Amino acid sequence: MHLHPSPPPAHYTSRLLTAPHGMFTNAGGTSQAPFASLNLGYHVGDTAERVHGNRARVRDALGLRHLVSVHQVHGDRILRVDRTHLDQEVQGYDALISPLPDTGVLIQQADCQAILLEAPEAKVVAAVHCGWRGSVLDLIGKTIHCLRTEYGVAPASLLAAISPSLGPCCAEFIHYRQELPAWMHAFQVRPHHFDFWAISRQQLLDSGVLAERIDIAGLCTRCNPQFFSYRRACALADGVTGRNGSIIGLSPAA
Repeated sequence: MHLHPSPPPAHYTSRLLTAPHGMFTNAGGTSQAPFASLNLGYHVGDTAERVHGNRARVRDALGLRHLVSVHQVHGDRILRVDRTHLDQEVQGYDALISPLPDTGVLIQQADCQAILLEAPEAKVVAAVHCGWRGSVLDLIGKTIHCLRTEYGVAPASLLAAISPSLGPCCAEFIHYRQELPAWMHAFQVRPHHFDFWAISRQQLLDSGVLAERIDIAGLCTRCNPQFFSYRRACALADGVTGRNGSIIGLSPAA
């Protein structure tokens, strides 16, 4: 992953993805504490005007004209983006697939992962919101299945990036025996702590993505103050915080 301080706002990019994309830090926006400053979530208590302005900044930083988001619910529904969704936030989905040029799809995060997927030959991109519930539901696998069956994408052709998110250092699950299926228990790195980056990598591999086409940011949002973190906010106060954003889109010439 590479950090791009310019053009602002600052964002990370993957060494693999070729489509316009960015995994944004919390800097470079206009929101006030506790959402300072690049909050991209409408639902956390920030003003809609500031969120709208922040989203315009990240969209412009990637050279895109439109942005589509979803109000995420930790489920497994996949939005097939079309022109009726342009510049909208659609209720009740956790993954987006888009064949539209000049359009980015946005995942909002405050410790959960964004999985950004690019199919260069098919000219389609996807973004997956993956907290632990999304991992249990195998939303990654379901999104790749949809790409294969509905968009003609060969899984081996996909490029994948796993965003900054809760790392194995901080992903503590006291009740993991009730919350996580048995196969995930092998990814416990020390008592009650799990490597969800490795879990997502395994789900990508199981879906047919090639190992050399998977990029993991390896940045923990709770440890790193350049990102919003729900777990950090809970430890310090009441859990109120902003939302980071990860975006991928197709260029105007796609």
